Amino acid sequence: MSELTEAVGVPEPEVDTSDGKRHLGWALVLICIAQLMVVLDATIANIALPYIGRDLHMSGTNLTWIVTGYALAFGGFLLLGGRLGDLYGRRRTFILGLSIFAVASLLGGLAQSEALLLTSRGVQGLGAALASPAALALITTTFPAGPARNRAFAVYAAMSGAGAAVGLILGGWLTGLDISLFDPQDGWRLTFLINVPIGIIAALLAPRFLNESERHSGQLDVPGAIAGTGGLLALVYGLTRAGNAAYGWSDGLTIASLISGVVLLALFFLVESRVAHPLLPFRVFANRSRAASFVAMMLLPAAMFSMFFFLSLFIQNVMGYSPLKAGFAFLPFSLCIIISATIVSNLINKIDPRYIAGVGTLMAAIALYGFSRLTVPDSGQDVLNALGQGHALGSDVSYWTQILPYVCLMALGMGAVFVPLTLTAVHHLRQEDAGVGSGVLNTMQQVGGAFGLAALATVGSHFTNAQISSIAPAISRGVSQLDPGVVQQLMTKLHLTSPTDLVSTLAYIGGFPTGATHAFLVGVFMMLAGSAVVWIFLDVKHEELATETPDDVPAHIG
Repeated sequence: MSELTEAVGVPEPEVDTSDGKRHLGWALVLICIAQLMVVLDATIANIALPYIGRDLHMSGTNLTWIVTGYALAFGGFLLLGGRLGDLYGRRRTFILGLSIFAVASLLGGLAQSEALLLTSRGVQGLGAALASPAALALITTTFPAGPARNRAFAVYAAMSGAGAAVGLILGGWLTGLDISLFDPQDGWRLTFLINVPIGIIAALLAPRFLNESERHSGQLDVPGAIAGTGGLLALVYGLTRAGNAAYGWSDGLTIASLISGVVLLALFFLVESRVAHPLLPFRVFANRSRAASFVAMMLLPAAMFSMFFFLSLFIQNVMGYSPLKAGFAFLPFSLCIIISATIVSNLINKIDPRYIAGVGTLMAAIALYGFSRLTVPDSGQDVLNALGQGHALGSDVSYWTQILPYVCLMALGMGAVFVPLTLTAVHHLRQEDAGVGSGVLNTMQQVGGAFGLAALATVGSHFTNAQISSIAPAISRGVSQLDPGVVQQLMTKLHLTSPTDLVSTLAYIGGFPTGATHAFLVGVFMMLAGSAVVWIFLDVKHEELATETPDDVPAHIG
C-alpha cells in the first residue's frame, strides 16, 4: 500500500460490486496520481520557459501562453468534462481524458514549432478537464461518507495543492538534463514526455480498480460550452495583452477582447438559464456554503499559483539559482502541504470548516506579505556591478531566512484551505450533479489561477517597465564603457548575441524585483478577499460532513 494513503490513515476495506471486489486504497492511489499529473502540469514548464523560448524562438509574451493556455483550456472545458462524466460514465470519461492528455504530451515533447507546442498545451488542458472532475466524482461514489471519505479527500486535496510545487521541482530537474533529442539543452522536452507513460498506465489500470458510475439522462449543452470557454479565453487574452508594454489598456484589440469576453460570459449565463440540461445548473449554487466554497476556490489559488510564477522567476533571474536548485527550493512546500492536509483531515471531524479554512487564508496572506518585502539593490549601477563581478543581483537574499519560512507558511495555510473547501464544495450534492459540481470546483481553481496570473502579471509588468525605464539609460552608458572582453563574457553567460540585447536583459533583471514584489502585495489583498468570503459565508458544521442526504432544492432554477 502506498505510503501516501498510510500517512493519512485511509482505510483499506474491499467493497463488493458487480465487477467484483475493489481495493479502495489502490483506487485512491490511481485517482490521486492522475490528479497530481494534471495539476503539476500547470507549473512543470515554468522553470523551463527560458530554454523553450531559446529553442523554439518564442517571444516573452508568447511564452506566458505556455502557462495560461493550459490553465484556460483546463478551466474552460471542466464543466463540459463534469457533465460528460455524469451522462456517459465517470470512469469512461476519466480514461478518455488521460488518453488525450498522454497523446498531447507526446506532441508537446516532440514539438519543433511554437504553434505545435501551444496547440499541444491546449489539448493537454482538454484532457485534464475530462479526467479531473471525473476523478473527484469517483471519490464520492467509491468512498462512503464520513471519516473514510474525508481522509480520501484530504489525500486528493494534498495532491491538488502540492502538485504546483512538485511541478516546479520535477520541471527543474528534467530541464537540467541534456537528452540531445533535437537541440542541445533540450531537457525541457522531458517535462512533457514524462506524462506519456504515466497517463497510459493509469488509463489501463482504471478498469481494474475503479467502479463505473451510474449514467444519467440529459443532453450536452454545446452552446453553453462554446460561450463559456470563449468568454474566459477572451478575457484572459485581453488582460494578458494589457500587461504587455507594447499594447496596454488603450489598444484596440485589448479593448475588443475584454468586451467580447464579458459579452460571451453574459451569453453563457443566459443560455444556462434557459436550456433544459444546462452545463452549469444554477442549483449547485443554491447552497450558501457551497457557493462560498466555489468563490473562495477562485480567489485563493489565484494568489497561490501566481506566487509560484513570480517566485520561480525571482529565484532564477535575481538570485541566480540553476533550474534544478530552483525546483528544489520549492520542495518544502510539497512536504508542508501534505503535513497540513494530514492534520486537517483529522481536525475536520471536530472543528467547523470555516475556522480551519479561515485561519489558513490568513496564514497564506502573511506569507505573501513576506514575499512582498524582498528587496535587492536595483539601480543601474548596482546591476552592472553585480553582473560584472560574476554575482547574482540578489546574491545577498537569504533563502533560509527570507524565502523558506514564507514558503512553508504558505503551504501550511493552503493545506488548511484546500481540504475543507474541497469537502464543502461537493457536500450534499445530488448524485447526478456530482460530476458537474466537481467540475465547478476545479473550474474555479484553474480559471482563478489564469485570471490571477493575468491580473498580477499586468501589475508586475507595469512596475517592472517603470523601473526599467528608470535604470536602462545608466545601464546602457555602463555597458558602452565596459571592456569588450567583459561584454562578450556577459553575453555568453546570458546566451545573448548583441550588446543591445545585453542592455535589455540587464535592465529586465534590475526591474523584475520591483514588479514581483508589487504583484505579491496585490496578491495579499486577493487572499484577504477570499478569507472574508470564508469567514462570512462558509457556515456548514463539521457534523454535517458525515451525512449523505442531498440538499432539498428544486430540480431546475432559471
